[in-house]
Amino acid sequence: MPKLTSLLRALVLPLATLVAVAAGGPAQAGTARPAHPEPKAPAQFVALRDVDPTIIQEIRYFTPHNFTGAPVDGYVKPMCILTRAAAEGLHQVQLRLLRTGYSLKVYDCYRPQRAVDNFVRWAEDLDDTTMKAEFYPQVDKTRLFADGYIAAKSGHSRGSTMDLTVVPLPARPTRPYRPGEPLTPCYGPQDQRFPDNSLDMGTGYDCFDTLAHTLDPRIQGVQHDNRMLLLNAMQAQGFTNLPEEWWHYTLNAEPFPDRYFDFPIDRRSLTR
Repeated sequence: MPKLTSLLRALVLPLATLVAVAAGGPAQAGTARPAHPEPKAPAQFVALRDVDPTIIQEIRYFTPHNFTGAPVDGYVKPMCILTRAAAEGLHQVQLRLLRTGYSLKVYDCYRPQRAVDNFVRWAEDLDDTTMKAEFYPQVDKTRLFADGYIAAKSGHSRGSTMDLTVVPLPARPTRPYRPGEPLTPCYGPQDQRFPDNSLDMGTGYDCFDTLAHTLDPRIQGVQHDNRMLLLNAMQAQGFTNLPEEWWHYTLNAEPFPDRYFDFPIDRRSLTR
């Protein structure tokens, strides 16, 4: 009988351990639990490249060349994700521009809420002024919230807002930003700003300055004409410009006007 009892114990204990692990019970020390799965995009979201591969993409927040000086949370891949309605609208704008020797170039599209949270943390760290000389040379960092440059929510997180410009074709090659290199003000003459193959819009992208206001009266001549080229092309396809940023547009009939998403920018976030 003692032998039978020992045999049963030898069989039952390992089985109990397997059942406990399968049910989410205690595991061996050092065994990591599965990571919480990332949220997925609704079916209405697409990769812009799948709708129009001719639109140039230079996703700045995937790189350190932005006002924070570091890649931004949530930008797993350097790609543009938008609602299908917004992507198809951009495709129509692109067809119009291609006929006249130009192309759209997107700097940013859908932006997850975690990226916006990253911006807020950066703005609250008043000691971090790494990129001030280029992106906000005339703005005190204590004013970023009050002046509207940083906010806790962004229309980009709804999926139908994008930052973009116009590039003459054939597009000139650009070089990456090298962290630590000398910075020049975003509102300086085009040949003194960080190199960009964009038409001269009067300031660089993401310039925290009133010169970036689309209709700022100090922007004249070719720079004004270039802004109007982008504005007219976008408005013709149902997009509205943010007056404080010449590069910022939102689809009027956006599918998610009240929802803010947080899935990462990665093809794996897309459901199809």
